Amino acid sequence: MKLGIIGTNWITKQFVEAAEMTGEFTLTSVYSRKLATAQKFGADFKNVTEYFDNLSEFFEQGTFEVVYIASPNNLHFEQTLQALKAKKHVIVEKPMFSNPAELKVLQKYLHHHPELYCFEAARHFHEPNFQSVKQAVKELPVIQGADLTYKKYSSRYDQFLAGEEPNVFSPKFSGGALQDLGVYLVYDAISWFGIPEDAHYYPVKLRNGIDGSGTAILNYPGYDVVLNVGKTANSYLPGEIYGLKETIVMDNAAELQKVELVDATGNGTMLSVDPAKNPMLAEAKAFGEVLRDTDSLQNKQLQQEWLAVAVEVNHVLYKLRQSAGLAFPADEHEVNY
Repeated sequence: MKLGIIGTNWITKQFVEAAEMTGEFTLTSVYSRKLATAQKFGADFKNVTEYFDNLSEFFEQGTFEVVYIASPNNLHFEQTLQALKAKKHVIVEKPMFSNPAELKVLQKYLHHHPELYCFEAARHFHEPNFQSVKQAVKELPVIQGADLTYKKYSSRYDQFLAGEEPNVFSPKFSGGALQDLGVYLVYDAISWFGIPEDAHYYPVKLRNGIDGSGTAILNYPGYDVVLNVGKTANSYLPGEIYGLKETIVMDNAAELQKVELVDATGNGTMLSVDPAKNPMLAEAKAFGEVLRDTDSLQNKQLQQEWLAVAVEVNHVLYKLRQSAGLAFPADEHEVNY
C-alpha cells in the first residue's frame, strides 16, 4: 500500500521504517509546511515520488492509500476528517483526538463510510508483551491494585525552561504529560482491568497551566490503579500489578521490554519475549494485515474493537483532565463534518 505522511520528526521516521519493514507499506508521499523539509525527509526513502507543502493538494492530488498523521495533537481531528473525506485510510499518532466530542464525530463518519479504516497508533497495545500482561492479569485469582509509571524527560522541556512554549508543553496544542505519556498507561489500565468506576488526576502544573507531571488514581471495585506520568524527569521505577501473593513486574509500563510473574517466595517466571528493535513494528504489522483486506468481516471487527478501546481511553483522559481543571482550546470548538 502506498503510504503518505504528515509530520517529519523522528517518530514519523521510526514508523515509516517499521511500516516498510512489514512489506505492507511503501512511503510515496510526504507533506510538510516547508517543501524543503518534506524533500529532506523523503530523501531517506527510495520510493517517494510526491512532495507537498499544501495540505489540501496533498489529499486531493496524492496517490497514497493510507496516511500516517503525526502532527501536533490539536490538529489530529481536522486532518483525520480531511483524509477520510479524500477516501484515505488513517493511522493517527496517539493521542488520537483532544476530547470525546471529536471522537464522536469520527465514529459517526465511519458509521456512514464503513469502507474506510481509522486507527490510533498506540504502539504498545499491539505488542506481544502487552498481551502477555493482559493474559497474566486475567489468570490472577485476586487483583489488589497496580502502580504503573512512565516518566521520561522531554528534550522539549529545555526549550520550555528557556522561556519558549513547544507544542508538547502547550494547552493550545492539547499537550501535557497526561496526553503524551499518560495515554500509554490509560491503555494499560483499560485493557488489563477494564473501565474504571471513577478517575482523578493530580497534576504538577507548569507556568502556563499545562501538566508537566502528575498522578492519576483510577478506582475499581475493591482496588485502585495508580498512574505516575511525567515529562520533566526520568523515572526508573518498575510497574507492578498486585495479586494476592504474586506480583506481575514490568521494567516499564509503556516500554514493556521485560515482564515477569514473581511468586510468594520471590521467584520469577519470565512472561515477556525479546522486543523488536523498532518498537513500532508490531503496530505497523497489525495495521498492514487489517488493511490488506478491508472487505474482511474479521478485519472490520478488529478495527472496531481497537477503535472502541481508543474511545474509552479518550473518555478516561478527558475525565482525568476535567478532575484537574485542565482545559484545552480544542474543548471549546464546535465539531462536526
